[in-house]
Amino acid sequence: MRQAFHDELDQVAHDLVDLATLVGSAIHHSTSALLEADVQLADQVIEADQEIDDRRNQLDLKSVDLLARQAPVASDLRTIVTSMRMSGDLERMGDLARHVAKVARLRYPKCAVPDEMRDSFLHMGRVAEEIVARVADIIVTQSLEGARDIEEIDDQLDELHRSMFALLAEGTWQHGSTAAVDVALLSRYYERFGDHAVTVARRVRFLVTGTLDGVEEDPLDVDDGI
Repeated sequence: MRQAFHDELDQVAHDLVDLATLVGSAIHHSTSALLEADVQLADQVIEADQEIDDRRNQLDLKSVDLLARQAPVASDLRTIVTSMRMSGDLERMGDLARHVAKVARLRYPKCAVPDEMRDSFLHMGRVAEEIVARVADIIVTQSLEGARDIEEIDDQLDELHRSMFALLAEGTWQHGSTAAVDVALLSRYYERFGDHAVTVARRVRFLVTGTLDGVEEDPLDVDDGI
């Protein structure tokens, strides 16, 4: 009976990895849609977000069922509850990818990103893809070193985000207020994507060590679409 229970726990971890993989695909395609002004690809990302939501809901229902049937304690209880929190972080990352795609769709047939900022957003997209791939890895390995690496990767997104705002604030912006708002929002979406990855990493650390260090909710999180 206990072996069956732990097999189910392992499946929860696999479900989280599958969810992270879907999120990685979403941020990859939303970045492409943004930079290529590809409205069809943007629509695909927006529609595919429903699968991410559904997977998160299924995972949480499975976790609640395990809680009800098995009444786990100690580390098993920590694993189930933390997995439910991680699924929420991953779902939010999917939402942020959808927000990027919505900006791309809103500005079609024009590109929402001015030419001189394309490389910066391409860089942000690649870093976001890397960070969610690392998230999938540490969910399986529960590597504390891997969790620390995610925080270091997130520093790159934070620095890119700061550089975007510095450019907007320096007084040489020539692309109008609409483009400025788009760039500020888009930069924020990528920065928050990384922040959620860091939160997952800290939850993994909690699973391993039992110490809840630095996991908190951001009251400025973006909950609404565009």
